[in-house]
Amino acid sequence: MDFNKDSIKEEYLNSAVEVCKKHNIIFPTFKMLENPKLIPDKIKEELKNVGMDDLNPLNLFRISWYNEPTEKGGQYLDIPNYIEIPPEISGIKSRIIMLLGAYFPTGSHKVGASYGPLVTRLTSGRFDPQKHKSLWPSTGNYCRGGVFNAALMHSPAVAILPEGMSQERFDWLKSINAEIVKTPTESSIKGVLDKCNKLVREGDGNIFLLDQFSDFSNPIWHYWCTGRALEKVYNHLSKPGQRLSGVHLCEGSGGTLTGSAFYLKQKFPLIKIAAGEAIQCPTLMTNGFGNHRIEGIGDAFVPWILNMKNINAIIGIDDEDVIKIMHLFNQPAGIQYLKEKGIKDETIEKLKLMGISSIANMIGCIKEAKMFEFNENDIIVSVCTDSTKLYQSRLKQRKT
Repeated sequence: MDFNKDSIKEEYLNSAVEVCKKHNIIFPTFKMLENPKLIPDKIKEELKNVGMDDLNPLNLFRISWYNEPTEKGGQYLDIPNYIEIPPEISGIKSRIIMLLGAYFPTGSHKVGASYGPLVTRLTSGRFDPQKHKSLWPSTGNYCRGGVFNAALMHSPAVAILPEGMSQERFDWLKSINAEIVKTPTESSIKGVLDKCNKLVREGDGNIFLLDQFSDFSNPIWHYWCTGRALEKVYNHLSKPGQRLSGVHLCEGSGGTLTGSAFYLKQKFPLIKIAAGEAIQCPTLMTNGFGNHRIEGIGDAFVPWILNMKNINAIIGIDDEDVIKIMHLFNQPAGIQYLKEKGIKDETIEKLKLMGISSIANMIGCIKEAKMFEFNENDIIVSVCTDSTKLYQSRLKQRKT
């Protein structure tokens, strides 16, 4: 999308203003989402009567890492939601600290990645919420965030994702009456984008593609919100003599990796940045391709917004390891084993908040620590995109 002055259409901007007035919609700034103390007290008071996943425009103010972990009426924490992986699990001396995305609306932080592209166009007269039907291409979480944000504006939207994604993703989309387009799993993201481009061509100017893989509003949101949240947690938890040494994030759309890592690189110039991908689809490693089971981390292509210059290492992650650990963290036998190993009940409960790609990020952190020979003075940070709430059907597919 052209962002020069001539591309602004007054009628689009007026339409957005009309919708916002009609439905009492207020857009939070990125600064507010990064620092909820800036959110007006009136809005915080009104949020006490709103559920986390309610189709209420006030939930735009919950696109934040600081939400209280409650289903309804939550306010904001001083420190973002996080989990620290104990050494009994990681097997390394370095500390691994991960933000938890389960406490965003939709149960995933990708609602923030979708907010960036949508709000920047709405507020600058490049998208008409009454005329345009927005397309949200992804492997699940970005499109859920996109149609959720569009629904808050009573604007038509389409979720486009491969048919092989977890059933919970489709069930959630149906629960908010979203329009769904499924593409063949084998073609993954390419098939999704091909379908989007076809719909745009056939849409007579009324179909609007909001592509997370090429839209720089995606990493900008992560630069402001995710990068600063990681820094906040590090400053809160680090001990004297410890340093922020590494960050690992799976490639995905490139937004989290590019935005948050770029912010951290400015603050901590010596930090090592690692990008993870499935060894079953080693695109960055060997220009390879193939199918894998780590949902949501991208397949067989390099996103336009991915900043490769900042990346120090590519980490290969076996999807079999990820699936096995998901069972360990969630099945009764696995939980009993963790207890016998001395893992605290509080940590065990938080482990259930780690979805498939979150576990991949954890494995990537461990591999990064070994690759760069980090020790007890090194801290590695990452992100848990979603929780196993979206993967219960995967847990039933294989008994352990």
